[in-house]
Amino acid sequence: MIRSYLLAASAALALAAPAFAQDNATTYPFDGSFDDATFSVENAIIGLGLVIDYVSHTGEMLNRTAGDVGSGVKIFEAADIFLFCSAVLSRNVMEADPMNIAHCPYGIFVADRAGEVIVGYRNYPKGPMQQVQALLDEIVQEAVAE
Repeated sequence: MIRSYLLAASAALALAAPAFAQDNATTYPFDGSFDDATFSVENAIIGLGLVIDYVSHTGEMLNRTAGDVGSGVKIFEAADIFLFCSAVLSRNVMEADPMNIAHCPYGIFVADRAGEVIVGYRNYPKGPMQQVQALLDEIVQEAVAE
């Protein structure tokens, strides 16, 4: 009986894994250029009184290093990730569980794939981190509405 339970549980996990991988980010289409999208995201973050700590130019890095790693695939025309924190939310989520430090800083990405621009963020676990996810969703929705 235990063996059949373990087999069933293993099969369920194997089937669930691809769905989880597809649900690791929330994205919204942006009706405009990559540059307009990055400008909108930056304004939405700053508009809430938050400070952008760093902008990772991930798309540039991937394009620049493709040949060095033996790839000819162009993943993005452009892709940036805006990294920032909220002192209030960070304190709330880390007081609830100090290991929520693993999720900080928070990031919002803008990507252009073949002329389709998207804005999004990584999904966070249930519980206190949903406060952060709600903030990210607010910022992204404001940015795509501009």
